[in-house]
Amino acid sequence: MIFKKPIRIGPTKFKIFQWMMHIVILAWLILVFYQGLTDQLGGDPVQSLLDFTGIGALNLLVISLVISPIASYLKFGQFIQLRRPIGLYSAFYALSHLMVFIAFELQFEMGLVLSEIIDRPYITVGFTAFIILSILAITSINNIKKKMGRKWFTLHSLSYIAVILGGIHYLWLVKSAWYEPAIYIIVSLLLILLRRKKLQKCSNSACMFIYTVLLYMHTTWIYRQRAPL
Repeated sequence: MIFKKPIRIGPTKFKIFQWMMHIVILAWLILVFYQGLTDQLGGDPVQSLLDFTGIGALNLLVISLVISPIASYLKFGQFIQLRRPIGLYSAFYALSHLMVFIAFELQFEMGLVLSEIIDRPYITVGFTAFIILSILAITSINNIKKKMGRKWFTLHSLSYIAVILGGIHYLWLVKSAWYEPAIYIIVSLLLILLRRKKLQKCSNSACMFIYTVLLYMHTTWIYRQRAPL
């Protein structure tokens, strides 16, 4: 079905929808943390928090990337306005995921944090995705976006790399239940395929970064085959 007539929702209704989105995303996170702190998440509340924040960050990132092709297909221009806040929430969930790991798993031992990032490939990949999301969140500030100009779009194409890294982090973490994280990786590759024309415009520096990340992923995959995580 091809949509020839643009879809548009009244400003008030769309504003209400936006506020509902903010409330659901934040309230859900607050509720799960409250359940964790009050021992309502079962026998391993820390793992439950890690799972919720990690998968939540990945889901939100995928949703933010799906918005553009859906808005284009449906000719629903207003839908694009949701991409930025959902992307920022993805970064916030990823930050929560990292803080739960540092606070409850490593007890704020920063030396141990550094060694975990370096020695465990799945943590290195996940941390790389977090760094990318953090940079994208910071550069989403309007003043920075204006100063960057066209470079902003090049930089934010790295969100596709972030979601692939997140999927690989998830895949290496679960080990046996590979099909769930594999879905994220497949969806990510499909999104890249859909947006390939736009992504082809990336600068040489951005392409070099992507190449470096892919090379690292290949290297860590070999390391993973030779040594246990």
